[in-house]
Amino acid sequence: MPLSKGQSTITKSTARFKVVVSGRRFGKTYLAMRELAKQARLPNKTTFYVAPTYRQAKQTVWKPLKAKLNKLNWIEKVNESDLSITLVNGSVIGLRGADKFDSLRGIGLDYLVMDEFSYTKMEAWTEVLRPTLSDTNGSAMFITTPAGQGNWSFDMYQKGQQEDDKEWASWQFTTLEGGRVSEDEIEQARRDLDDRTFRQEYEASFETYSGQIYYNFSTNRHVTEYTGNFEACTTIYIGCDFNVNPISAGIAVKTMNGLHLIDEVIIYSSNTDELVQEIKTRYPKKKVVIYPDPSGVQRRTSANGRTDVSILQNAGFTVKHRHKHPAVRDRINSVNSMLLTSDGTVKVKVSPKCKHIINGLSKQVFKEGTQIPDKSSGFDHTNDAIGYMIEYLFPIRKDVPEFDESATFGMATF
Repeated sequence: MPLSKGQSTITKSTARFKVVVSGRRFGKTYLAMRELAKQARLPNKTTFYVAPTYRQAKQTVWKPLKAKLNKLNWIEKVNESDLSITLVNGSVIGLRGADKFDSLRGIGLDYLVMDEFSYTKMEAWTEVLRPTLSDTNGSAMFITTPAGQGNWSFDMYQKGQQEDDKEWASWQFTTLEGGRVSEDEIEQARRDLDDRTFRQEYEASFETYSGQIYYNFSTNRHVTEYTGNFEACTTIYIGCDFNVNPISAGIAVKTMNGLHLIDEVIIYSSNTDELVQEIKTRYPKKKVVIYPDPSGVQRRTSANGRTDVSILQNAGFTVKHRHKHPAVRDRINSVNSMLLTSDGTVKVKVSPKCKHIINGLSKQVFKEGTQIPDKSSGFDHTNDAIGYMIEYLFPIRKDVPEFDESATFGMATF
């Protein structure tokens, strides 16, 4: 796979620290793997790829990285439990998560890639990973989609723009400049998303956030009684969060534009069996399609070991969920974009009786100086519940591969 013009500019730079801010599907993952291999082609080097979480590192990079290094015959040994690859020249490429960054202390690194670093704590870099780099030759690349001007990624980008600091360089590229997504698809995204989400996710714009997570929600615009013929609706759609205290669900019907949330279930000190009973009591004649928290595949809240998802399935509900948790920002962006698209269309409305949902959408905020949702207030439960449903039904991106399996790094030998 040839490098795009933007990717080529980055790889040719001699800066020690490179900051790459780009839109979705610019080719960040391919660029990260290529730079890791480029550094590891030299003997006895230690290079790390660090994602916001260990799971994300494994799901994003592990399989394609092994495939390409194996194709090049570079691999000496693979450690599946440690997510590390030892090459025949003695170099090591390791994958790690920044969610437990204290465990990375004391490791000597020659090269580091921090992927989606906007969504990690700044201390992961300043307190732990920066000291691991060798004093003179250690280098790093930081890649991310932007996360607002209050995020430390903005400061890192600004640092790379300073002409008097030759060690740092930074770039900002849109999705279109990555050359991997057609103009038609980007225009479709523009129509589907709200303005701010589109600018951030596709134009790599640093947006200013006032704190409110669901900034497109307005009681005047969104809270209204459902006026359709509910008796004629054969199916109800439910988003579910399995938190025990409370277990929460948002109940919706489909409309021509999207969804109308008509009811909510909030039960404290409860379990999934009680949720099922309550739904069946309220809507005994309706077909139920439910979109639960993906963790319900493993969670066992019943005494005899049944999982939350199996309880829903055994109740006769149609259960639809992601195989893994969608990124929190994807859920948030999906909800905001359904609340108000860039052309002013409202695709989600809420009945006045859904007081917890209205309260959650109105009041949940980010933790100060971050894009991490504040869960201390309890507003997250209903937001998470309806978010699982909305993100599944109306995702903000198509599931296309980030990495072309036929691609090569263009470095056949050491």
